[in-house]
Amino acid sequence: MMDHLLYLVHRIPYPPNKGDKIRSYHLLQHLRRSYQVHLGSFIDDPADVQHLEPVAALCASSHVVQLNPKLARLRSLSAFAGGRALSLDFYRNAGMQAWVRETVARHCIRRTLVFSSAMAQFVPPAMPGRRVIDFVDIDSDKWQQYAAKKSWPMSWLYGREARCLLAHERAVAQGFEASLFVSQAEATLFRQMAPESAAKVGHFNNGVDTDYFSPERAYANPFAAREQAIVFTGAMDYWPNVDAVQWFARDVMPGVIAGNPDARFCIVGSRPTDAVQQLATLPGVQVTGSVPDVRPYLAHARVAVAPLRIARGIQNKVLEAMAMARPVVVSPQALEGIAAEPGHELLLASDATQYVSAVLSALALDGSDLGTAARHKVQVRYGWEANLAKVNDLLEPRH
Repeated sequence: MMDHLLYLVHRIPYPPNKGDKIRSYHLLQHLRRSYQVHLGSFIDDPADVQHLEPVAALCASSHVVQLNPKLARLRSLSAFAGGRALSLDFYRNAGMQAWVRETVARHCIRRTLVFSSAMAQFVPPAMPGRRVIDFVDIDSDKWQQYAAKKSWPMSWLYGREARCLLAHERAVAQGFEASLFVSQAEATLFRQMAPESAAKVGHFNNGVDTDYFSPERAYANPFAAREQAIVFTGAMDYWPNVDAVQWFARDVMPGVIAGNPDARFCIVGSRPTDAVQQLATLPGVQVTGSVPDVRPYLAHARVAVAPLRIARGIQNKVLEAMAMARPVVVSPQALEGIAAEPGHELLLASDATQYVSAVLSALALDGSDLGTAARHKVQVRYGWEANLAKVNDLLEPRH
């Protein structure tokens, strides 16, 4: 009989190949091989309701709370009175807290894995056994980056969120037996920000399902015959992605089109904001909105780009494009945490001029050598099972 484990995730960990669900889904699949998993999670997108049954089938039990994002944001304002991070009160939920207490007591749970800092608030302070948190990224530092990019009053609001969330992250790291991040660079930075917990901080890299993201499959071409597609993939209501495509469409694409009139910038991702949709009025820019499968867009892209100016951790969009054997042009921020050699496995560009040059070079070449090397790097370095093996060791009691 396998032991019981509590797994708390801020967003339901399904489907398996959706950008912000990939890591949590593969963790769930890994954990259920060794434990009876009891999942506590939230849904903040009505489209995710369809995934309740397949997720429940993976777990010994599950409790999923549906959030109305507008009401949750309104409720989160209570954080001002309590000196807490807004992110925490967004997920504050009495029903989830009660389910955790009941589940821990009923199954005598002694192993807990928390995914993202907001879910740590549901773990009872005196809970026995091993408690491990996968922070993934340093969310507080991301808010600090937002603050630096915005003017008052948003700069003040984001700065406050950064300070409050860092205090929470440090308290959680100090109280848990281990804290994990998505890359060595992220773990190193957190050790500097929370030196009292440095000895308990580690990381495991994201992985890629290279069978699913395979250039060998047949994909229908979503582009017009003459188009030379430059593709960006990601959730398009996520501000770093919005900032990246706005900058690329306005500052980079004019130079690219001047050098190659057949070039088209295709923004592929769900929930595009009004600002993103307006980019489709610019020459050579297309906004798809949500698509059932990003692989055809990557398979038939001449180039994939990740021009992120704000980023934390490892970018799945980069690994997926590399797995599809595409030439990828990245910013230094998007390269962080990825062990790829610029000029051999991808191209690096730091400003608009460099981006124009790199994209035009990639469009002019067939990209086969760069793409082949990129896929090989992902196959060798970014397999899920090898990366997840350390999680089990951290969850087991020390004798």
